[in-house]
Amino acid sequence: MTHRTAAAPPPSGSPRALLEVPADVAAALLLPAPADATEDQLRGARCVWCEAGPLNAETAIDLGEQKTPAGSWFPRACQNCTASWAHRGLFEHAPLCEQCTDDASRCKTGRVLYRLIRQGRRP
Repeated sequence: MTHRTAAAPPPSGSPRALLEVPADVAAALLLPAPADATEDQLRGARCVWCEAGPLNAETAIDLGEQKTPAGSWFPRACQNCTASWAHRGLFEHAPLCEQCTDDASRCKTGRVLYRLIRQGRRP
C-alpha cells in the first residue's frame, strides 16, 4: 500500500509536489496506535506525535490513510516531529537493510525517510 504526502513547496510558491510514502516507511515512523490518539489526531487536525496544531496544508506532513481492523485514520504530523521520527526510522532501518549497506541511493525506504527528514527541516 502506498501513501502520498505533500513535499515542501518550491521557493517560487508553485503547488506542492507529492511524495509517496510506502507502508514500510509508515511502519518505520513508529506511528502511535489509533487507540492512543485523540479525535483530532485521528482525522489529521493535530500532529500524531506532539498534538501541535491545528495543522493546515502548509504546516502538515500527510502520513497517508492508515487502515486498521477498527477502520481507517488519517495521521498528519508537524514538520519538526516528522523530521525527528523519520531520522530515528532511518537510523533503525539502514543498518539492517542490505540495499542500504550496498548502495543507499537504491533503497526506496531509505530515500523516502531521508526526504521526510529534509522536508521536516525546511522553514
